[in-house]
Amino acid sequence: MERITSNSAPDAIGPYVHATRSENIIFTSGQIGLNPQTSKLAEGIEEQAKQTLENLENILESSSSDFEHVLKATIYLDDLDNFSKVNSIYQNYFNENFSARSAIEVSKLPMGAKVEIELIAETK
Repeated sequence: MERITSNSAPDAIGPYVHATRSENIIFTSGQIGLNPQTSKLAEGIEEQAKQTLENLENILESSSSDFEHVLKATIYLDDLDNFSKVNSIYQNYFNENFSARSAIEVSKLPMGAKVEIELIAETK
């Protein structure tokens, strides 16, 4: 198993790494909309979703992967009424190369985030 940390993603806010790779499968830790330069949460659901996906894109790149190779995405929302807003942003990152996906409403997310996303992907 290889532990992966990306210099282009926000520092972990706990005892974990950005991703782990076992052979050609990558498991990302859940990411929220933290700006890696400021360590501050983006404002609003759309901006948090964009920043979360940018962070994941950087982690995938550090893992020799990309959105085309995502096998499964899990999206956690603090309010499922925001699903359509997140969905419209999410689809732009996958460019028709959609994977399996789940969306779950939770009562709270780290740092008061509105969205958290984790991915399972394969290497390129």
